[in-house]
Amino acid sequence: MLITCPYCGPRDVIEFTYQGDGNRARPEPASQNFEAWNAYVYDRLNPAGDHNEIWQHSGGCRAHLRVVRNTLTHEISSVTFVRGHHGSASRPEAEDRS
Repeated sequence: MLITCPYCGPRDVIEFTYQGDGNRARPEPASQNFEAWNAYVYDRLNPAGDHNEIWQHSGGCRAHLRVVRNTLTHEISSVTFVRGHHGSASRPEAEDRS
């Protein structure tokens, strides 16, 4: 499976680390609501079709990415940075050393 990093370009999935479901809302850190934390930690949906996921390009630019992936075909329909821009969204130009 190839993931196209907005900064580095297409890369093999081995360069990335899955960080979790991109749709889950974490309870407030100070919350003592056992049911909310139990649901956050253990309850998982198993959707068939497009799914919003968070990945980190751990073997490259280290950016956190929001990936929309079809769980049936593994086709990736979009990849964006989780937070704003990571420097430039395109690969930096090589420095002219002439």
